[in-house]
Amino acid sequence: MVLEGEIGFRSGDREVVLGPGGYITKPRGELHTMWNAGRTPARLLEIISPAGFEGFMRTLSEPAPSLTIPPPATEPPDLERLAATAAEYGIEILGPPGIPN
Repeated sequence: MVLEGEIGFRSGDREVVLGPGGYITKPRGELHTMWNAGRTPARLLEIISPAGFEGFMRTLSEPAPSLTIPPPATEPPDLERLAATAAEYGIEILGPPGIPN
């Protein structure tokens, strides 16, 4: 559920940009992505069931740099650490190709 800003979602063959109060469901195992679709910071609430994914998020607890143009002056994510942590939790990361500019 989007709390602030605009978030773009792609899940399976569905794609939508949602504002505050909007939401989408993502079935387990379905290829999906999300991005900040606006020009201001965005926040969302994500509920994962069954539990387990929170360990992946906790392990990586630092947010990745924005994929918006122009990018902020931050370091890029450690892709080796991301891949190793994803493998540890049985997650396959395929992006960021496919995220619109």
